[in-house]
Amino acid sequence: MTVENDFRQLLISAISKRASDVYILPRGQHYLIKIRYQDQLEIYNLLSLESGKRLLNYCKFISNMAISEQRRPQLGSYEFNYNKNNYALRFSSVGNFNNQESLVIRIIYPLINSNTLFFNPSKFNYLDEVIQQRGLVLFAGPTGSGKTTTIYRLAKKYAEQKIIMSIEDPVEIKEPNFLQLQVNAEADMSYSELIKVGLRHRPDIFIVGEIRDESTAKATIKAALSGHLVLSTIHASDPIGVINRLKELGISQNFINQSLNGIVYQRILPTLKDSIGKCMLVVHKFKELDHEQNYNWKDWQDELEILFENKQISEYTKQKFYWG
Repeated sequence: MTVENDFRQLLISAISKRASDVYILPRGQHYLIKIRYQDQLEIYNLLSLESGKRLLNYCKFISNMAISEQRRPQLGSYEFNYNKNNYALRFSSVGNFNNQESLVIRIIYPLINSNTLFFNPSKFNYLDEVIQQRGLVLFAGPTGSGKTTTIYRLAKKYAEQKIIMSIEDPVEIKEPNFLQLQVNAEADMSYSELIKVGLRHRPDIFIVGEIRDESTAKATIKAALSGHLVLSTIHASDPIGVINRLKELGISQNFINQSLNGIVYQRILPTLKDSIGKCMLVVHKFKELDHEQNYNWKDWQDELEILFENKQISEYTKQKFYWG
């Protein structure tokens, strides 16, 4: 088989498992290929050093990365077509101290065919109620927990009646009904600069890919205070941590009180009944969490117990996700 066919079969296998990432990793005189799905890693294949380098270089070639550069980190992208669907692939490579490269492929699935369901759809419906207040709604959870997919599903319901603008780095899900802008540092198009530009377009709903620094946090708060509904993600280990993270980024308690309306924490859990994980989330109005010092996981843990009793998740999964 050609390297092109090897790559295609690898991606088809990963997509069939609804995998989030594919790893091509050096292991001495071999290359190990692993697939991450449902929060677990599975060995896909062990290749010779030569075959592994050939596959890795093919990935770099199709994603417009420099094949000759083997030490410095590189990023690339590619659209993979399979079964009449387009899958956005994000590539990241880096060389180790032995000048051996590793590469990770993130697979981003089309929204229309997204099979990430919710264990409790009523939570999603409650989230729909929360956003009616406008202001800022923040989503937290580890990488790959489906935050962007949930945000897009939420916003897409209003695409016919409202102007929706997304600002992302990079754009992960292509949605023709949204005005999608992409961060470009070389062109001085940062999150904060694009939010300023976006405000002039007067969108009804703002999607900000991630609040990761002080300038983005302040620009996002400003957009929420100006009457827009703003949906964004932020790194935090629990809902209370979302509030603390905003404070770390220089947002005063007063501005948090005025702008933040909702907080969502979510994870994708492996299930026993099918091969595709389902999303579990908690949704809070800001006032429910204000002045709390530590987050109470009781509702989350009670729901895990119900899922276990209903044989939807395993004992291992229940324990693993017990604290979020």
